[in-house]
Amino acid sequence: MLVVSFVLAVFFLGSFIWANKNGQFDDDITPGIRMLYDDEKPKDNK
Repeated sequence: MLVVSFVLAVFFLGSFIWANKNGQFDDDITPGIRMLYDDEKPKDNK
């Protein structure tokens, strides 16, 4: 069971390092304020 937990921990560490190198965590401001942006007004099709 110790070996399985070690392999799992190495897998998650590798996944984190891979995501970090690929820019997954570069923009940490926009997701928090995205809900504050106004939606576009619907177009009237007359």
